Amino acid sequence: MVASQADTEVQPSYPRRLIRDLTITRIDRSGGRLKIIALAFVCVFGLIDGKLAKFGLSKEAPASLKAAAADAVSGARPELLDRNGGVLAQDIRTMSVFAEPKRLIDKDEAVELLSAVLPDIDATDLRKRLGSKKGFVWVKRGVTDKQQAEVFRLGLPGVGFIPENKRIYPNGPVGAHVLGFTNTDNQGIAGIEKWVDNQGLGDLKGAGFDVTPQDLKPIALSLDAKATYAVRDELLKGMERFHPQAASGAIMDVNTGEMIAYVSLPDYDPNNPVDALKPDHINRLNVGTYEMGSTFKAISIAMALQLNKVTLKSTIDTSGNLRYGRATIHDYEKINRPQTVPEVFIHSSNIGTAKMVMMVGVEGHQAFLRKMGELTRLQTELPETAMPQLPPHWGMLNSMTIAFGQGLNVTPLQAMMAVGALANGGYLITPTFLKRDGDARDEAHRVVRPDVSEDLRYLMRLNATLGSAKKANIPGYFAGGKTGTADKLINGHYAKDRVNTTFMSVVPADKPKYLFFVMMEDPKAAEGTYGFHTAAWNSGDVCGKIMERVAPLLNLPPSLDLPTDPFPAVARLGIGMDTVLR
Repeated sequence: MVASQADTEVQPSYPRRLIRDLTITRIDRSGGRLKIIALAFVCVFGLIDGKLAKFGLSKEAPASLKAAAADAVSGARPELLDRNGGVLAQDIRTMSVFAEPKRLIDKDEAVELLSAVLPDIDATDLRKRLGSKKGFVWVKRGVTDKQQAEVFRLGLPGVGFIPENKRIYPNGPVGAHVLGFTNTDNQGIAGIEKWVDNQGLGDLKGAGFDVTPQDLKPIALSLDAKATYAVRDELLKGMERFHPQAASGAIMDVNTGEMIAYVSLPDYDPNNPVDALKPDHINRLNVGTYEMGSTFKAISIAMALQLNKVTLKSTIDTSGNLRYGRATIHDYEKINRPQTVPEVFIHSSNIGTAKMVMMVGVEGHQAFLRKMGELTRLQTELPETAMPQLPPHWGMLNSMTIAFGQGLNVTPLQAMMAVGALANGGYLITPTFLKRDGDARDEAHRVVRPDVSEDLRYLMRLNATLGSAKKANIPGYFAGGKTGTADKLINGHYAKDRVNTTFMSVVPADKPKYLFFVMMEDPKAAEGTYGFHTAAWNSGDVCGKIMERVAPLLNLPPSLDLPTDPFPAVARLGIGMDTVLR
């Protein structure tokens, strides 16, 4: 049987039949094609709708925006606490407004609306930034809740919010020169804030690590917030009375080196540090260098005692004036007779201390001052510090004037470190702004013998009872002290009517715990000072008020009972508190 032509026709493959059915134009064969096309459209639009829904519901910003904002968003910082756990600096969460210029529909309208609800922004600057080709720009950092709500109600496409960390200082200017401040990106700019970044926090952020407050351990500082507030308050009162250009004060634990209080006025509020970089708002205790006046005599006399050039029973001829070459050295309080070493101290004799340095010589003098840390830059946690100003050509005359505090400029903190060593038994301890557990003398370098330290404590106590430091003789505290008045150097010449005054006091003098310091720049005579503007009348007066107010806060309650044998080594020499003056 012969097969028909229809039976032998070869059927096309399935793909070809599918193509044929999709392209056929006959009405009776187009139903399948329409179903397939409709199904394809449903799938495509379903995929698009799904993507849109995902973007709409997602809390994550687009990857491009996240990348653009990552470098701008400020990172977390550790809390800074005072020695008692009180908060000195902390982060709070705040919202900042950003814009994506490429997504803005009408930039002029956006500028007009945003500047209306954020009146403190510069409209011209904002228009310039929004006109850039950047994918991300800041509109305003750290907006209030009300401002955030107003911006949100504008409904501007391309404008949104990002949470940031903002640094706040609950105590305002209290401790400002120690704490420092941060910039808008929460980076440390000065003080302990800058030190924290230098310890590695800045490197972590720079490497892209996401640092959160939970990752950071609080840092305990040595400052006592209440004591610092009290020092600042008394300094402000002193400035109102004596009208100096500036004033500063500090309290140091002489056995640990901890700075308990630290104030330099004028200061600033680190919450809004617009005044921080003004020249007259510097940290005078750590950045300023000064001739310390007669407070430096404590170091000079300690040197002569340490090198066995004198004892407390030695006498030095201070009659007349002391001439060296073309220079003449005289005493403010003239005593035309030989004086004992204690008399030289309480009468603050320039001639007596100059002659002690002459016994030691220039090289020995320099070596001792270097050992006391007065000729090199003092390094503490505070990044800001000044180098001492030394004579360019140091000869004997320089040593003679430096002996009584003229011709060598050091930072007040350096001078405090040296006097603290003379008080604490002879150990030079580098000051610290971090809380330190325990006594630091075990690891410190001894610079004078214990008997020399006792001699100096005796001299300072003697000066508080019989000499110029009577303002430090607060009942119940057995304090000792030393005044210092230095003529200001103006245009290369000493001005006789303008001075810087300093006052240092140790409490208690028999077993010192704290060293108090006050300095005033160019104070004026005031009512009750009888026309005087020397240290005893201003810096000494303010320091006495600080001691009386702050000592109880530092667990030093007054005691009516004086120590029975405060200076045993001195007593063995047959010298008492009532046998000094002749």
